[in-house]
Amino acid sequence: MCKKCATRRDGAFLHQTLTQQVIAAIIHVKSHRLPGLYDVMKNTATRDKLIDSGAELIAQQGYNATGINAVLKTCGVPKGSFYHYFSSKEDFGLAVIERFADDYDASLAALLEDPALPPLERLRRYFATGRAHMLDCDHITGCLIGNLGQELSGQSDTFRDALNLVFQRWEKRFVACLSQAQADGTINAAIPPEALASFILSGWEGAILRAKTLKSLAPMEHFEAILFDQVLVPR
Repeated sequence: MCKKCATRRDGAFLHQTLTQQVIAAIIHVKSHRLPGLYDVMKNTATRDKLIDSGAELIAQQGYNATGINAVLKTCGVPKGSFYHYFSSKEDFGLAVIERFADDYDASLAALLEDPALPPLERLRRYFATGRAHMLDCDHITGCLIGNLGQELSGQSDTFRDALNLVFQRWEKRFVACLSQAQADGTINAAIPPEALASFILSGWEGAILRAKTLKSLAPMEHFEAILFDQVLVPR
C-alpha cells in the first residue's frame, strides 16, 4: 500500500475512533448528569403549582378544612411529589404564607413607594385596590394572612410567629409612606408613624373582616373616610 493510502486509512480510522469516543462520552454524561436547568424549572413549577392551589383552597375554606388530598386533586400532582417538597402540612402552610406575603409585599411596594404620587394619594390607591379585590372575590376570601391569623394564632406558635412577622413587614411599608407625609407637612407629625401604621393595618384588617360578614364594602369605605377626614390630617 502506498504511503498516501495508508495515511488516508489511518486518518479515517482515527476519525471513526474519535466519533465513537464522543458518542460514548455523551451517553455517559446523559446517564450520569446532574440536575440541569430544565429539571430545576420543572421542580420549581411543581412546587409553585402546589402552593398556588393550596393558597386558593385555604383562602376559600380555611387551613384546617383544607386537606392535602384536596390540594393534590386540584393541581393533579401525586402525593409522593407533595412530600418531596414539604415535610408536613404545617411546612406546606408556612410556604403558602411566605408566597402570599411576598406577593402582597411587592404590591405594597408598588403602591406605597410610587414617587410619581404624593404619599396620601398612594394610600388612597392602596385602599381602592383593596376594595376592588373584595368585589372581585364577592366578599369571600378577603386577606389570606388576616384569615389565617384568626384561625391559627391560638393553635400554633409557629404559625402565629410567621404571621406576626408578615404583618410587621407590611407595617414598615406604611411607616415609610406615612413618614414622607409627615415630612412634607401633609399630616400631623405628633403621632409616631409606627403607631399610625399599626392603627391603619389593624383597622383595615378589621374592616375587611366586617365586609366579608356583611357582604358589603361599607365597613371598608367607612374606615377609609374617617381615616382621611379625622386622622391623616395636618396639625
